Amino acid sequence: MDLTYRTPQIKFILYFLFILFCTMIFTSGCSERNDEKIPIRIVAAGSLLLPFEEIEERFEDKNRDLDLLVEGHGSIQAIRQVTDLNRPFDVVAVADESLIPLLMYKPIPDSSNNWSEIAIPFGKTEMVLVFTNQSKYANEISSDNWFEILTKPDVRFGAANPVLDAAGYRSIMVLALADNYYGRNDILDKVFSSQFSPSLTVHKDGNNTRIILPDVMKTSGQKVSIRDGSIFLLSLLKTGGIDYAFEYKCVAEGAHLPYISLPDEINLGNAGYGDYYRNAIVDLNFKRFSSINLSRVGLPIVYAATIPSNAAHPDEATAFIKELTGDNKKVLGMPEPL
Repeated sequence: MDLTYRTPQIKFILYFLFILFCTMIFTSGCSERNDEKIPIRIVAAGSLLLPFEEIEERFEDKNRDLDLLVEGHGSIQAIRQVTDLNRPFDVVAVADESLIPLLMYKPIPDSSNNWSEIAIPFGKTEMVLVFTNQSKYANEISSDNWFEILTKPDVRFGAANPVLDAAGYRSIMVLALADNYYGRNDILDKVFSSQFSPSLTVHKDGNNTRIILPDVMKTSGQKVSIRDGSIFLLSLLKTGGIDYAFEYKCVAEGAHLPYISLPDEINLGNAGYGDYYRNAIVDLNFKRFSSINLSRVGLPIVYAATIPSNAAHPDEATAFIKELTGDNKKVLGMPEPL
């Protein structure tokens, strides 16, 4: 067998296969790089996680090169992911518009820029009292007697941690405003403030009520359960761990839970009662907030978003916020448009 003739031919074939293989690898690499999506990182109030699922899907359908990565926390904790933990996010969306200027209109360390310069409002809602058919006195509770049901010793109540979540301090405000509205002085005390060790400090001056929270909130019995975010109360409610909790109306509807509507004077959902809501003040006596004196004053509930000054993808973040402020009336669990 004559290999002298075949050797150059074999070398040529091997060389051709090598070039073909390299070309395939290079083309495959380019294809993968072209298919890579730009990650847009969003940190949001937990109450927005459900509606953001639908908005995310719709937005990504319109922007095939983008991948939304949404993470949920209580509103205060969401902002602290950026300002305290220096985590990179392109959008911050919270359930309390006033938190953005309070916590983000401040200089970034070693920078001439603030964390943010603008808050973009996009929704509103109100507080309601949620329960299940298995809750104690579920067959008796109504819009006329809900506060009497909550004060019963055997009724368990859930609330979000007010140091982390806007729904937490708003739940306390609702109880304080209920005392004023119903002409009583025991609703806040029996349902919440006396259920901690030590008890919460409450100062009353006419219709004004200031609640001062301890640095560490430790419950003293079984009546009250605290969770880091209001969204975590839903599973506790559905499994029978608590009987009632204040939630945003949009969250209650998104979770298909029965709820009791509250009077406009106390539900924090009617802008016409803004001055009345200011009668309730919650001081978050937390060491991390000592430099900013974080007192929360009762205000109508408004959701808002912002783009941190150090966002990696500000143009894409702007496009998402435009989607957020668009027509989302039919999105399950979404706050009402302004």
